[in-house]
Amino acid sequence: MSNPNPVSNPAGGNSPPTPPALNQSQTAVLGPPLEPPTNAVQAWMHRISVFLFVLISAVAGVLLIILPWTPEWTDNYLLLSFPSLRPIVSSGFFRGFCSGLGLLDIWIGFWEALHYHEQE
Repeated sequence: MSNPNPVSNPAGGNSPPTPPALNQSQTAVLGPPLEPPTNAVQAWMHRISVFLFVLISAVAGVLLIILPWTPEWTDNYLLLSFPSLRPIVSSGFFRGFCSGLGLLDIWIGFWEALHYHEQE
């Protein structure tokens, strides 16, 4: 007696078939909606959400690149409460780390903009 399903578990039962492999070419952070938009409102809401994500990523990235190198970075109201943090925050390593996060943030935003496509 042959088994129509060659995959079986050690307990003797048949395992469910494995789902097909997902498309590995999708690399955008905000992927397309799970199902295609059924009306124009859903399509525009998705476009607006992608635009806002790119805009917020770009603005936050620029702030993280520029702000650590200004005097306001170490001479602010928040650091007056914690004077022991001032040497850490004013170190070049920490400032460079924050600027690197800003570059990464900008890259993620523009990556999302370049890989945006409409579903049909």
